[in-house]
Amino acid sequence: MNNRQKEILRILLTETEEPLLVQDIANKLDCSEKTIRNDLKIIEQYIGSHTTGSLIRKPGLGVYLEINQNEKTTLFHELHLSQGHDPNTSDEKRILEIAYELLMNPQPLSSQKLAEVHYVTKTVIRKDLDRIESWLSEVGLELVSKQKVGLHIEGSEHLRRKALSRLSLLVHNSSFSHQFISEKFSSYEVEIVKSELKSLQKKHSLYFTDETMESLLIHTLFTIRRTKLKRPITISSQEKEEIINRPEFRWAEELLKKLGVIFVVHFSEEEVVYLALHLLGGKLRLQQGFHDPGDGPVLTDIIHKLTNRMSSLMNIDFKKDRTLIEGLHVHLYSALNRLKFNLNVSNPMLHDIKRMYPYMFNMVIESINEINDSFSLSIPEEEAAYLTLHFQASLERLTEMRNKVRNVIIVCHMGVGMSQLLRTKLEKKYDSLHILGCISKSDLEDYLSQHSVDLVISTIELRPLKVPTIVISPLLDRGEEQKLEKFLSEIDGSNQRNGFSTLMKYMDASLIFIHQKSDHRYKLIEEMAFALYKKGYVEKNYVFSAVQRERMSSTSIGSGISIPHGSPNFIKKSVVAVSTLKEAVEWGNEKVNLIFMIAVKNEGQESKMLFQELSKISESPAFIRELMEAVDKESFLLHLQKGNRNS
Repeated sequence: MNNRQKEILRILLTETEEPLLVQDIANKLDCSEKTIRNDLKIIEQYIGSHTTGSLIRKPGLGVYLEINQNEKTTLFHELHLSQGHDPNTSDEKRILEIAYELLMNPQPLSSQKLAEVHYVTKTVIRKDLDRIESWLSEVGLELVSKQKVGLHIEGSEHLRRKALSRLSLLVHNSSFSHQFISEKFSSYEVEIVKSELKSLQKKHSLYFTDETMESLLIHTLFTIRRTKLKRPITISSQEKEEIINRPEFRWAEELLKKLGVIFVVHFSEEEVVYLALHLLGGKLRLQQGFHDPGDGPVLTDIIHKLTNRMSSLMNIDFKKDRTLIEGLHVHLYSALNRLKFNLNVSNPMLHDIKRMYPYMFNMVIESINEINDSFSLSIPEEEAAYLTLHFQASLERLTEMRNKVRNVIIVCHMGVGMSQLLRTKLEKKYDSLHILGCISKSDLEDYLSQHSVDLVISTIELRPLKVPTIVISPLLDRGEEQKLEKFLSEIDGSNQRNGFSTLMKYMDASLIFIHQKSDHRYKLIEEMAFALYKKGYVEKNYVFSAVQRERMSSTSIGSGISIPHGSPNFIKKSVVAVSTLKEAVEWGNEKVNLIFMIAVKNEGQESKMLFQELSKISESPAFIRELMEAVDKESFLLHLQKGNRNS
């Protein structure tokens, strides 16, 4: 979709269920109704291919989206990604092809020749090269252009191979890039290497993840190709000493010896060490009959400090969870090796993890900060996101252990057959629900007066009850399951509070800044943090710590929202500041126009509730639009209060 079509989709996502007149959309975007109707055809195709929803046209009334809330939130979130569109496949392939040729070809390439080969203008090639140049610089390589000579890449063979292994980060579709790389090798080469890797894994009882196996396959194929091209790797003597006595060196030696015979190529000791490093840094799957991978007291100390700190921050004893401890051993063993030997770290789920679990991610980042200082490490946000999944899974396990079984009554208006089907589905899906029975709406009042009921699940609207109540479809499809799971989560423990009560508690009207102008996130964070300092909420060091926290990992949580924050050590009194922006600013991989600066001390459930409420806002496109359209501080607070009542 082009920018105008994205804006039309944004309007449709943030409006209510009422149809919108095409003429009104055309007036908003200052174009003709015909243009809008043509755009709607593109949007209809996009909706059809990316969701289960549809674009509804009603003659004389207008257009609207018929789509469930989860898919609506996902689409709205994708509109705020800096590169959140589906680019043309031919563009993607051309960019990958150019990057690959530059990395593999020792001879300079001219932009004119590239334009001729790919049937595009030099202007298009220049744009491609700008993107490639930026990507190469992240790896440590430099794209050099010399008149009458051409373009070539300067940097070590080690960095070139690192870049080749990271081609998937150059384009938007990683599966497409994997297919592209595979096509650079014959099916015979791919199958042979894949088969030998599987044999090695089976022989030595290794349990690499699928992602690691894919990475090892690519690394090994490039090792063969680059060795044949006489482009050898260089390894420092220190790295050799570190690796040569490890079992991974023997495994790499065994593998390359077999492949050397098959592909008629001799691999140097440096190539064996290079492959061994990647075996050492490969992510493993946790198996039954856990076997400690080792690496001695340092790993144990890190896990001990990490679980202690997380237990303190979350007020839950993570040390009780043996599965968590074993999972941390397996993950951190390879993670520390990746850090030690400067191996590539990527996490394709990073953005989604930050969006789905903002509170847990923030607690992990805070803990990792202390680990980095204590052990002179530099654990990146990609690893922190993986650790977030470990702790989130542990939290759910430990919470499930302590949650009592809920007594539930089903109110169904569709007869015995449907009510029994719904009961069976609920009992099969949710162990924590004890279904007392299925009754009619007319019998509900008497039943509640005679029985202890924790939750009412109804297929029809009911009058307000003292017991938590949710209305769902009797068919209980995936969308309804997600709705029920979210409801169960919200009524658990302190989550019985509704709306944005915690956020409202910390709001100060004098710290709401409407329709600000800014060209950089760090500048904006400094300005907001300094405003907190001037009002006496934080110490001056908070300003610096907020910027430092942002540099460590972007605080965007999706849907154009970010939640920057500094160290709790510099907070005098808890508060939340807000800025809405006239124009969105780049915030990591997102564009952000609504900022909540959190200066809240670690106050247990209060902090957790605040993050949950902010996450809840990020899932409501229509509510975000209301907040963004607020013309002053008073109307912004009114929208929050209204949202609080309607939640």
